[in-house]
Amino acid sequence: MIEIHLGPDDLARIRFARSPMGELASSLQLLGDPGRQTVFRPWVSAVEPMLRGVRLRILPALVGGPHWSADFLTPPPVRMSAEFEEELERVRASSPSLVRASIDEMYDEVPAVLAALYDDPERELGKVADELSVYWKVAVRPVWPRLRAVADADLGYRAQAVTTGGLAKLLADLHPGIEHSAEGMRVLSPRWKGEHRLNGSGLVLIPCVFAWPQLIMLFDEPRQSAFSYAPRGVANVWNQIPDMAQEPLSDLIGRSRASLLAHLELPLSTTQLAGYMGLTPAAVSQHLSVLRRSSLVTSRRDGRAVLYQRTSLATELLNQAG
Repeated sequence: MIEIHLGPDDLARIRFARSPMGELASSLQLLGDPGRQTVFRPWVSAVEPMLRGVRLRILPALVGGPHWSADFLTPPPVRMSAEFEEELERVRASSPSLVRASIDEMYDEVPAVLAALYDDPERELGKVADELSVYWKVAVRPVWPRLRAVADADLGYRAQAVTTGGLAKLLADLHPGIEHSAEGMRVLSPRWKGEHRLNGSGLVLIPCVFAWPQLIMLFDEPRQSAFSYAPRGVANVWNQIPDMAQEPLSDLIGRSRASLLAHLELPLSTTQLAGYMGLTPAAVSQHLSVLRRSSLVTSRRDGRAVLYQRTSLATELLNQAG
């Protein structure tokens, strides 16, 4: 067990963020961990054939082991909605001291495949970035909209928890191994022991689908500390959207609107829905307006985007129609 102490400045700086790079690193670790692949079987089955023609030489050595992945691969996001390219540039700009410290944490002796990176990080980080980019395009980018939707749904739930019950309610079901304590939190894990006091810069909480069922803790001074946890609804990521063509609900509200509700188990934007359904954004927007007036969908703003999600009433109608 490890006791995490949060001072007043840390409590004032707790925030949430999404991290495409965090999902990438965790998905790579998952591919080497058959014990966790059952929940992710649809993704694993789809991505393994695609990766056979991809040569990853450095990345496999930078994930796995007791530290999950080299710390420099997953810099804590500086804002809520970091993009992959933004995080990739931060990895490319990692300081040599951070790269070496990350490898030292993972290995007692630097493996041959990482020797060049360890000796000259500034020269070799471009190769790491190239491998990250190739893997992202093949393995993670195609499913990123679904991963992001699950994260968005969880973030909405966490925001409500903070406003109604503060830190205690936030931590109550963040992860089974986390407990609220008088000075912050306890993490019940045989891998972590002792105490850790945050440095006043706060804590970033990052929902990460591919982290399931682990809690990934990053204490990397002087950067902000970060926890990656599995969001609620991980099992829903790979759900197939039902065919609404013959559903009774489609007779009631129309096939397009019934299909929209089926997609909106997770929060999605108008553009995402249009892409999934083969409709124009204008048509999707018109349908959503009707569904919202009928109390079948809700909406909330996330930066420049507006995310829609079906209500409990809509879910009940879908279940009865099925």
